[in-house]
Amino acid sequence: MLVFCNASPIFAVPFEKNINFDMKNDIHPEYNEVVFHDMASDFKFLTRSTLKSKETVKWEDGKEYPVIKVEVSSASHPFYTGKKLFVDTAGRVEKFKNKYKKA
Repeated sequence: MLVFCNASPIFAVPFEKNINFDMKNDIHPEYNEVVFHDMASDFKFLTRSTLKSKETVKWEDGKEYPVIKVEVSSASHPFYTGKKLFVDTAGRVEKFKNKYKKA
């Protein structure tokens, strides 16, 4: 079958019903529900991730989920909030300046 899109030919292969799309076992990371906690704005959201954490938090539905603490999310990032916010955790700017300052 030959299909034209914007005057360029696209070759389409007919779909075969007997194709096996099984994923390989034991090579994929576990994909579980976790809570991300934005430390700058104290905003939390529940999503799925392959990250793991030993800390847990009780969510609004009454279940406990692992919590991943992040420094910046859409709730605190200046691009999304429209506010200028200086976020410097653990003196990273000063550490960089000290490491690369000219002698």
